[in-house]
Amino acid sequence: MNFLITGATGIAAATVRLAVSAGHSVFVTSLNAEDCALLNMPYFAADLTDSAQATAAVAACVAELGSLDGVFCVVGGSGRRFGDGPLDACTDDGWRQTFALNLDTTFFIARAALTQFLAQGSGGSLVLISSVLASHPEPGKFATHAYAAAKGAVQSLVITLASYYAPQKIRVNAVAPGLVRTPMSQRAQTDSEILEFIKTKQPLAENLLNAEEIAKAALFLLGESAAQITGQTLTVDGGWSVS
Repeated sequence: MNFLITGATGIAAATVRLAVSAGHSVFVTSLNAEDCALLNMPYFAADLTDSAQATAAVAACVAELGSLDGVFCVVGGSGRRFGDGPLDACTDDGWRQTFALNLDTTFFIARAALTQFLAQGSGGSLVLISSVLASHPEPGKFATHAYAAAKGAVQSLVITLASYYAPQKIRVNAVAPGLVRTPMSQRAQTDSEILEFIKTKQPLAENLLNAEEIAKAALFLLGESAAQITGQTLTVDGGWSVS
């Protein structure tokens, strides 16, 4: 199968490696060309917060692979550096840039992918990335309200897209990770208090999750084993949501 994966580090990189090992063809798009090149896959460097560049990335993927079977929208990240936080302290820029990074990128890539799926007429699988924080907040240590709102919007988008496009055999799902060991979580990885907290918050791992665990879920939803699954958000959180 031919997959487009947005992002080139962390969960995205793990999914690229897993998909290739399973025999799939993969095309990568992300902002940093150097990160893309490290994956040794065909790629298109693009700022996916820009509609035209996102559309061009999907077109480049189809030109390279010939067709498109599935897309995993991974690009996103924390908005703390922009000013995200508790809503009373969240800045205008923090809100807007966090939404741009996590929701605009999803919208632009999803729209271009769905347009391609419809043109092909053979269905397709779209997998988005949400977060456990969208439905299971942790106010003491992870009070980033713009981020949670953006990821909650992703989950709503999954449901409405799945309903609309099911007659065209297009499936839409999401993965909602817990705290994962990626470049985005560097702050948590070096915070002894958070590391102690996560031992009981994610009791199955007693630690941050490995990106490969999220990649397994994404690849399942992309592939034929999930052919009858749509409109779902699969939470992979090491027990966060039940702890």
